[in-house]
Amino acid sequence: MILLDIIQSNMFDNKDYSAPLANKVRPRSLDEFVGQSHILAKGKVLRILIEEDNVASMILWGPPGVGKTTLAMIIAACTKANFIPFSAVTSGIKEIKEVMQKAENNFFRGIRTVLFIDEIHRFNKSQQDAFLPYVEKGNIILIGATTENPSFEVNSALLSRVKVFVLEPLSSLDIVNLLRNAIEDTRGLKHKHIEVSDDLLDLIAIYSNGDARVALNTLEIASSISNIITKEIIEGSMQKKSLLYDKNGEEHYNLISALHKSMRNSDSDASIYYLARMLEAGEDPLFIARRLIRFSSEDIGLADPNALPLAVAAFTAVHYIGMPECNVNLAEAVVYLSLAPKSNSLYTGYNEAKKDALSTISEGVPLKLRNAPTKLMKDIGYGIGYAYAHDYEDKVAAMECLPDNLKDRVYYNPTKEGFEKEMSDRKKTIKEKKYKPL
Repeated sequence: MILLDIIQSNMFDNKDYSAPLANKVRPRSLDEFVGQSHILAKGKVLRILIEEDNVASMILWGPPGVGKTTLAMIIAACTKANFIPFSAVTSGIKEIKEVMQKAENNFFRGIRTVLFIDEIHRFNKSQQDAFLPYVEKGNIILIGATTENPSFEVNSALLSRVKVFVLEPLSSLDIVNLLRNAIEDTRGLKHKHIEVSDDLLDLIAIYSNGDARVALNTLEIASSISNIITKEIIEGSMQKKSLLYDKNGEEHYNLISALHKSMRNSDSDASIYYLARMLEAGEDPLFIARRLIRFSSEDIGLADPNALPLAVAAFTAVHYIGMPECNVNLAEAVVYLSLAPKSNSLYTGYNEAKKDALSTISEGVPLKLRNAPTKLMKDIGYGIGYAYAHDYEDKVAAMECLPDNLKDRVYYNPTKEGFEKEMSDRKKTIKEKKYKPL
């Protein structure tokens, strides 16, 4: 138990002065924890479970910077358990099994293990399944953190064995309290004798948008410039802050747009760079894979018929092996799609057809294209004038299939790029045969 005591005493020991301010002043107990009163106030279910040392496996679902990791560490300290942080970004099945074996060994020695999995949604189904037997046997207390809806991102077998707690964005008042604590905490900025007005702390709180980490990083940058903090210093610190990657925010859309447009412009180097930017910042690889499938038809289409199957294969690979191993599968697809011949003929053709379809949606299908399974249908003209294509040379009958009001309308205009050149020639031949007499 001596080793366990050392682990517990070091869990919140932040003597590394190079550590970020957010790590230095991390709350060490439920009383120091700020926010989430709906689950942690006196008498609330999670607080009762923690104080009675009756914690079971759980998922903490909430936006970035609201205390998911801190809460997991506090739970481990309160329950006198070994705390093992585990990243879904850098770990695979091999690492999972190694950690599970250590946890099982500790269990037989009477030491409980809190296994904290950050970004658990980034584990694929098989990786998540690897935790099931250990959760069921009680070898580990699994605490998963996710910014994504567990209903969609955590497989049902694991989800049925855990309790989901929803964490909310911190209020401006919560953020201001955290900032004040950081200024007055001996682990934080107390030695700098920081002078800053409440109005400026409010400004930081508003800027942080409920994210304590963003707020504390901004305060740390400002305090490194001067101990007397002004509005100009705060605004400059905000500009210096590294742009966080928010999957629901502007940078998310900026980067996927940059990836799409770089591939469209056949720039494989820029494309693979933006892919790496997204993956390393925590983007869901399945989201990227889905966008590649769309791109393959929208910007390549029949100029290279292999583009769509390859994109679908990349999606399947990502689904099977997950991050980080799937990064090379996505890189392969991105480079292939970047260098493939380009055509948006399918995209523009469908949009034109869509306009006409919506404007003629109440009009009937030409009688010659309707089946006539009954005598009545035949008598009123269903199927009259239909020409069976297989009875004609090159399997093309001289028959107009579009409604009379759209006769001769052209929606698909193949380019001369890649395989579409053959499609263009074929379409020209079909047009010539189409207008020969029956």
